[in-house]
Order: sequence, then structure tokens, then C-alpha cells
Amino acid sequence: MPHSRLTEAADQLTEQFARLGTPQRAAWDRDYLHSDLVHLGVPIPYLRRAVNTTSRALRSLTRSDVLALADLLWTSDVYEHRQAAVHLLTRHTDLLTPADLVTVEAMLRAARTWALVDTLAVHGAGAITLQHQETAGTVLDRWAIDQDFWLRRTALLALLPGIRADAADLERLSRYADAMLEEPEFFIRKAIGWVLRETSRRDHHFVTAWVESRIDRISGVTLREAVRHLHGTDRTRLINAYRRIRGH
Repeated sequence: MPHSRLTEAADQLTEQFARLGTPQRAAWDRDYLHSDLVHLGVPIPYLRRAVNTTSRALRSLTRSDVLALADLLWTSDVYEHRQAAVHLLTRHTDLLTPADLVTVEAMLRAARTWALVDTLAVHGAGAITLQHQETAGTVLDRWAIDQDFWLRRTALLALLPGIRADAADLERLSRYADAMLEEPEFFIRKAIGWVLRETSRRDHHFVTAWVESRIDRISGVTLREAVRHLHGTDRTRLINAYRRIRGH
């Protein structure tokens, strides 16, 4: 597709967002996200609807079209423009390949907020990983030890699509979570609990045993999430064991 057509589409979207936002919502979003980006105050359902409509109107977008349009939207200091780029990519992950994790990584490093990172992690990197587990898995291995905690969080959350599709990569889950278990960063502790909670829906024995063997190292944030869907007796036993160790 001609670059001029993609530029026109990006301009049309940004014009729509300017009309759809409100100052009150913008102020709330900025405060809630502790954001230093410009906010227009566009509700997420409206934003997604606008991106979907534009995507359908362009017809037969190719991989290069999607990447180019996402780049046009992302290279902005406006939160909604970046959110549109994220939604566009995750809407078209069927066109993406492990090579496009380079683009996802660049966006993750610039995002600096869970509101952009988590969608990229689960529905971007995670969707690509589910389709290309071995190739993409090596990228997740690198992210799992990156100095940027948003990359480490993404390595964990990118396992969720596989977990939900009954194709859980328990080796990577265990390896990543074990290495990060004692990190002080809240967003890491929460992510570990999140992936364990989702895993417990299909394999509560794995999660029970995993948590029990690390009960002296696990944080309260991680434990609360991890045991939420466990059987009552297992959940109670693990919580009581945690409390005894902490002297509660």
C-alpha cells in the first residue's frame, strides 16, 4: 500500500481521537497511570472501534502495512496514538513473525506503563510465541534476564496465551518465575502470581507443588494471586504456611 495512504489513515485516526476525548477523562487517565505522555481522554472502546473501522477500510493490510502504520502512530508523545498502535499490532498478529518481536521490544522499552506493556506482552509477544514457540521462546529467554523490568514482566505474561490454550510452557514458567521470585518490583511479583493463577485453572497440582516448595521465598502479592483458584484445602494450607514463616 502506498505510504501516503497509510499516512492519511494515521492522520484520520489522530483527528478522530482529538474529537473523542474529554479534558476530564484525560486528567483522570494521566493521574491514574502516573503518565508523562499527552492524554486526550479517549475511552478505550471508542479507540478500538476507530482502529478497527480504519483497518477494515484499508482492506487486505499486509505485514509491512501493519508495521508501517503502527510506527506512524507510535512515534508520538500522545498516549492514545500509542494505544492505537498497540491495538493495531495485536489485531493483526496473524500477519506477524518472530522477527517482528524486534518492533515489539522497541515499543516495550518506550512504553513505561502497564497500560501499554501488558497488551503488547499478552496479545502481541504472547500471540507470536504461541504460533512460533521455539523461535520466539529464545527471545523471551533474553527478555527474562533484561535489566528493564518491563521486559522481564513481558517474558512472564507472554506465556499466558499458551497457558490458556492448554499448551503451557511449564519449564519456562518455572525458570522465569523462580529467578524473579524475590525481586522487590511490584509489577514482577504481580506478574508471577498472574501466570501461576492462570496455570492453576488447568493444573492446580503443578501450582500447589511449585508454591509449596518456595513458600519461604514467595511474596504476599505473588501468593495471593497464585492461590486464588486453588482448591480450598490447598489454598488454606499454603496461606497458613506462609503466615507461620512470616510470624503472622
